Amino acid sequence: MSERPPEAAVWDALRGGLVTRTLALVAELDIARRLADGPRPVAELAAETGTDAGTLHRLLRALASDGIFAEEEQPGVFRNTQASELLTVDGWGDFARLFGGTWLEAIRGLDVSGEASFPRVLGDEFWSWLGSHPDERATFDRAMAQGWQGRLERLESVDWRGDETVVDIGGGNGSLLTAFLERHPGMRGIVFDLPETMREEASFGDRITFVEGSFFDEVPPGDAHVLSTIIHDWDDEWAQRILETVRAAAGERLVLLESVIEPGNEPMGAKWLDLLMLVIARGRERAEGEWRELLAASGWEPTRFGNGVIEALPV
Repeated sequence: MSERPPEAAVWDALRGGLVTRTLALVAELDIARRLADGPRPVAELAAETGTDAGTLHRLLRALASDGIFAEEEQPGVFRNTQASELLTVDGWGDFARLFGGTWLEAIRGLDVSGEASFPRVLGDEFWSWLGSHPDERATFDRAMAQGWQGRLERLESVDWRGDETVVDIGGGNGSLLTAFLERHPGMRGIVFDLPETMREEASFGDRITFVEGSFFDEVPPGDAHVLSTIIHDWDDEWAQRILETVRAAAGERLVLLESVIEPGNEPMGAKWLDLLMLVIARGRERAEGEWRELLAASGWEPTRFGNGVIEALPV
């Protein structure tokens, strides 16, 4: 557990919403990219973005106190740090916009009813809402592609035969499967997702096919089915339905790239992500015992838990 003074622990928790919204505003203004070539006065940044210089200074100064951006010795001149540079790559800026925008609105409605607050606050179920807001859908898809390198390494830890057809269910823009097949020239792949998913099929090459559809109805057959951070979006009833649909496709194996909540009080991002999943659509992160129950109920026998990978065989 953290050794921070108790007052610091509580203060950091209390100011969390301010940090989230501040980071979203700065990401929307693309400040990190505007600082890519070096330090700049906040007055220049404000003029370039049409914002109030005093307010922008205050936002950047607050973030700099947490190591996100840094103010030079000359007051009002800011530069990037390693943390702020993340906002220029791999969907981190899109995550900032989501967390500090619509997700923050929905989080304000979180209560102890066990129901998702997103539909009540935003007026529609999350996935339907995304479908009717194409700009937000594009932001979401870019954010979901963030961290694909880490998911790729987790996928690489599976003992592949080398000639399988891999179906990436809910595969989004196909970035994970594309990178994976680059390492496995004898394998082929299918990206399966909703038709409105943002993607560039021309970049898939001749070994990847995009198939549109819903994983509640039917999924394409293949040798292995991969679901990368998909099941945590759903409660047990809907998660079981997805896994049963995959089981009906009769693949050789199931590979889930998901968190497994560890017991105890050690810090773990999945424990907070669990609450976000509740807010959005009554989804949840799961402990190993909960995963075992869910897989058994949907026709799968787990064979491996480790390092963010769950493998299972059809029963």
